[in-house]
Amino acid sequence: MQCPLCQTENPPSAVRCGNCNTPFSVSEATLAGTNAGVTEAWTAPVGATTVNRIIERGPIPPGTLLAGRYEILQLLGEGGMGAVYKARDLELERLVAVKLIRPDLASHPEILRRFKQELILARDVTHRNVVRIFDLGQSEGIKFITMEYVEGRDLRVLLKEKGKFAPAEAVSIMTQICRALEAAHEAGVVHRDLKPQNILLDAKDRVYVMDFGIAHSLETPGMTQTGVLMGTPEYMSPEQAKGMKVDARSDLFALGIIFYEMLTGISPYKADTAMATLLKRTQERARPPIELEPAIPKALNDVVLKCLQIEPQNRYSSAQEIARDLEAWQSTGKIAAPGGVSGVAPGYWKWAAVGLAVLLVVALVTFRLKGPSKPLAAHAPVSVLVADFTNATGDSVFDGTIEPTLNVAIEGASFISSFNRAQARKIAEQVQPGVTSLDASVARMVAVREGIGALVSGTIARQGAEYLITATTMDPSTGKVLANTRVKAGDKQGVLNAVNKLAAQIRKALGDTIPESVQIAAAETFTADSLEAAHEYAEAQNLQWQGKWEEAIRHYLQAVQLDPNFGRAYSGIAAVDSNMGQVREALKYYTLAMAHLDRMSEREKYRTRGGYYLLMRDARKATEEFSALVKQFPSDSAGAANLAYAYVLSHDMTHAVEQARRAVEISPQNVPQRNNLGLLETYNGDFDAGLREQQAVLQTNPKFVLAHVGMAMSQLGNGQATEAKATYEKLAKLDAQGASMAASGLADLALYEGRAADAIKILEKGIEMDRKEKNQEAAGKKLAMLADAHLLAGQAAAAGAAAEKAVTTSPQDMAVIFWAARVYLTLGQEARALALAKQLGAQLQADPQAYAKLIEGEALLKRQKSREALDLFQQAGKLADTWVGHYDLGLAYLAAGAFTEAYSEFELCKKRRGEAAAAFLDEEPTYRIYPPLLYYFGRAQEGLKSPAASESYKTFVAIRGNGAADSLLTDARRRLAGQ
Repeated sequence: MQCPLCQTENPPSAVRCGNCNTPFSVSEATLAGTNAGVTEAWTAPVGATTVNRIIERGPIPPGTLLAGRYEILQLLGEGGMGAVYKARDLELERLVAVKLIRPDLASHPEILRRFKQELILARDVTHRNVVRIFDLGQSEGIKFITMEYVEGRDLRVLLKEKGKFAPAEAVSIMTQICRALEAAHEAGVVHRDLKPQNILLDAKDRVYVMDFGIAHSLETPGMTQTGVLMGTPEYMSPEQAKGMKVDARSDLFALGIIFYEMLTGISPYKADTAMATLLKRTQERARPPIELEPAIPKALNDVVLKCLQIEPQNRYSSAQEIARDLEAWQSTGKIAAPGGVSGVAPGYWKWAAVGLAVLLVVALVTFRLKGPSKPLAAHAPVSVLVADFTNATGDSVFDGTIEPTLNVAIEGASFISSFNRAQARKIAEQVQPGVTSLDASVARMVAVREGIGALVSGTIARQGAEYLITATTMDPSTGKVLANTRVKAGDKQGVLNAVNKLAAQIRKALGDTIPESVQIAAAETFTADSLEAAHEYAEAQNLQWQGKWEEAIRHYLQAVQLDPNFGRAYSGIAAVDSNMGQVREALKYYTLAMAHLDRMSEREKYRTRGGYYLLMRDARKATEEFSALVKQFPSDSAGAANLAYAYVLSHDMTHAVEQARRAVEISPQNVPQRNNLGLLETYNGDFDAGLREQQAVLQTNPKFVLAHVGMAMSQLGNGQATEAKATYEKLAKLDAQGASMAASGLADLALYEGRAADAIKILEKGIEMDRKEKNQEAAGKKLAMLADAHLLAGQAAAAGAAAEKAVTTSPQDMAVIFWAARVYLTLGQEARALALAKQLGAQLQADPQAYAKLIEGEALLKRQKSREALDLFQQAGKLADTWVGHYDLGLAYLAAGAFTEAYSEFELCKKRRGEAAAAFLDEEPTYRIYPPLLYYFGRAQEGLKSPAASESYKTFVAIRGNGAADSLLTDARRRLAGQ
C-alpha cells in the first residue's frame, strides 16, 4: 500500500505509514487512484490492483442478486473504503449505484460507525447537483449503500481532454458546484475531499457532486480530531495539510484549486511530491491565474484568489457568496465588490422576528428625490395605490418602471404614504384568483377593500421622438376623478424627470401646498443609464415580494451594475439578505448603501440608516432615525412600524405598542402591521387585546400564519390551553411554514403542561419536516427545545446530543445558543456552556452580551455561589432588561435566602408574563418557561411565611399535574401535603 503523502510502500495491512505516520484509514478516497475516461458516474481507476479489492473473493459477478433486490450489472470502481457497482433495483425498477464496504473494515466499530454516518449525513443533502443517497443495506455480512446512478464523465477526465475551459463554461460548472456545496453546508456536512474526480457532468452539462464518503458533520463532536489528516493532498486546504480542525471554508479552498485548474489547465501548487505540494499551500500564495492566462477576466481571477487565501477567515464565507458573485459575472461581466467587504467580522445576529422583519422590507422604497427638509403644513394622511401603467411604447424597459418612481416622488409630501404594490398584488390574487396584473380595475378593487384614499393609473406612449405620460387620480370608493394629469419627455432618458413633474401635479391635487417648481427643483437628474437601472430595480422589488429572493438579488445586482451609485439598490439587497438570515451579506450591502446616502431622499436616508441600525440591533440609534422619520413624515406607517421594533430591541413594550398602534391607525387595512400590533400587545401582557387584533387579521386573511401563532400565544396566556391547541392544529394545515411553526407551538404547549414524551415526538417530526424543507433555522430552534424536552424526561444523554445539534445547526442564533448553554449547565458541562457564553459576549450588541452574563451567572448559581451570581445578573440587567434576567435574579435571591427580593423579581416576571410567551420576542413560543416561575414564587412566599404560597403551588400543579413527574412537581406536591 503506497502512502498518499510520502509515496512510501507499506504492507497491505498497515494502518499508518511507517515513514511519515500518516493514518491510511482516514482518507480512503486517496487510495483509489485517478479515474480513467469512461462514461459512468462511478469509474474504475486505471491500473487498479488486487491490493485495492474490496471483496476478498473478488468482484461480484454480473447477474448476482444482492440482498434479494439489487441485480449487479457491472463493477464501476474501487477505492479504499469500498467498491461501487452499477445495479438494477428490481423492486423500484430503476438503476442505482451500490457502494460496498470491505468485510475487514465492516468489523471495525469506528469505521462501521463512519460508514453509517456517511449515509445519515448525506441523506440530509438533497439538491439537484448532489448525487442522492437512497438506503443502507446488508447482505451475507456485506454492508452497502445504494445511491443515485448517473450517466456521465467526471471533471478530471474532461480536464485531461480539454486542457482548460473557456471562462463562461468554467463559471457555469463552478456555479452548480457552489449550489451543491451550499446545500451540503446548510445540512452541516463538509465534503473534505472535493476534487475533479468527485464532480460529474451528464450529457446536458448538469453537474453532480458525489462521494461524501469522508464528509463529517459539524453536528458530530469527536468525528474529526486535531492532528488527523483527511482528504486528497492535491486539493487539501492549508488547515487540512496541518492536521487542524476544518469547516466549510476548507471546501471553498478546494473549489478555488479546481477553478484555477479549469481556467489555466494546471494546478496552483505544482511540486514534485505530495508533501511538497502540501507545504507550498501553507506557506506561499498562489500565483494569480491571470498571469498564466491573460485572457482570464480580472473578476474571475479575483474570485479564485479569494478562495485560495491561506487563512480561512480571509476566504469567502460561504459557497452561496461565491455563487452570487459568479452569477453576477454571468449577467453583467462584472462583480460588484467581489467576495464581501474586507474586515467585516463574522457573528452578527439575525436581527428581526419573522413578522417584524417584514417591516423593513416594506420601508425599502426606491429612487432619488429630495423632499423638503421639514413639513410645511399639517394635512390628514392620504394613502395612495399606483396601478400598473399601460406601456404603449413597445419598449419593455418601461414595463414596471414608471410605478415605483412615481411612488417615491409622490411620497415627497409628508402626508402621503404609497401602498406597497407587491402587497396589493397578493391581495388582488385573493380577490380575483388568477389575476396576473394590477391594472386600473383590479387595483380599484384592492383600494376599496383596503380603504386606500387615492388610486393613480395611467399610460406611457411614444409620440415621434417624445414620450407622453398621462395619469388619472381618483377616489376609488366613489370613482370621482381628482385629477387628470399629463407630461412629456423629449427622449427616453428624460422620462424619469417627467415622472417627477407628473408626481408634483398629483401631489397638488391631493392637497400638497408646496409649489410644483419647488418639488421639481428638489428632484435630482438621474445618470445616463438610470432608466434601465430603474427597470431592474422595479423587477427586483416585484420578485422580492413574491418571495423569489435569489432572483430579486440578481436584478438588484444588475441595477447597481447599470448605476453603481444607486444606493437604494444596495439597500434592497441588504433587506433581502436580512430576511434570508444572511446577516453578514446584509451588512456588506448596507455598507455600500451608506456610501451613497447623498443620492437618496431625506425619507430614504432615514429608512436606510434605520434599517442598518436594526440589523446591528443598535436600539438607540435605530430609535433616533425612525423617530426623526415619523416626525418629518408623520404619515409613514412603515416608519412607525419600524420605530415600534426599535423599541422592542430596547425591551420597551409600552412605547412599542404605541408606535405599532400608530402604524395601524395610518394604514388600518395593512395586515402585517395589524398583526405586529397584536403580537406586541401579547408581549406587553394584554392577551385580550392581542386576540382582538389577530382575530381581525384572520378575518381579512385566514391564511396569515403569524396571526395564528399570536392567537395561540394569547390564548395560552389567558389559560385557554385547549383553545391554543386547536389554533395550532388549524395552523398546521395551512402550509409548510404553518406546519413548522405549529410543531413548535404544540411542543411548547406540551412542555408547558409537563408532557415531555409528547413534546419529543412532536419535535422530532417537526425537525425532520424542517430539514426536508431546508429550513435550518427552524430546525435549530426545535433542536434546542428538544434538548429541554429530553431533560424534563430525565434523558440526559439525549438532551446533550440535541443541544449539540442545535448549536451546530444554528451557530449564530442567540436564542438557540442560550437555551443550549442552559442545558449544558444542567448536565454539569460547565466548560461547554461557558464557551457558548464567551461566543455571545464577544458580540457588539447589548442583548447577546446580557445573555452571556446570564449564562455565567447561572453557572455560578449552580455552584452555590449566589452572591457572585447576583452581581453578574445585575450587570446583565444593565445591558438589557429581559424577562429571563429577572427570573434569574429571583433564583439567585432565593438561593441567598433574600426572600423579599426574590418575591419582587418573581412578581415582576408575573406582571410581564407576556414576554414569557416568546422570551426572545421572535414569535418562537417559549411559554413553557412560565410554570416553573409559579413554583419558585411559592418558594419565595413560603420563605416569607405567606399563606399564599399554597395557591402558587396549586396553580403550578394544576398546570403540570398531568405530565411526567419531575423534581419541581414532586417537591410542590410534597410541600402542599405538608401544609
